[in-house]
Amino acid sequence: MGIVKPYLKKIVLERMQILIDNAVSNAKNNPILSERQAMLARRLSSRHKIRMPYNMRILFCKKCKSFITPGTSSRIRVGRAPVRAIRVSCCLCGHIYRKILPK
Repeated sequence: MGIVKPYLKKIVLERMQILIDNAVSNAKNNPILSERQAMLARRLSSRHKIRMPYNMRILFCKKCKSFITPGTSSRIRVGRAPVRAIRVSCCLCGHIYRKILPK
């Protein structure tokens, strides 16, 4: 027997959410533990081939794949260009990426 795929997906998503929530709450006090919890969530996602939800994906740098938290390991700025966008800068690798805001 085994666990049916939809149940497995639900369990993995719940576990990833718990790990990410703990990682965000531990980011200031214990950054090493926070990074470990975030990497466990990424590993669960890749091992079970389940796409991470957007609210979890934005907490990882697109270049170095490290866990970034606003204010500690990343900077978030609102652009003043004609195209309104949020700029996220990773303080670890320096990569900058944008999230376009709807009008």
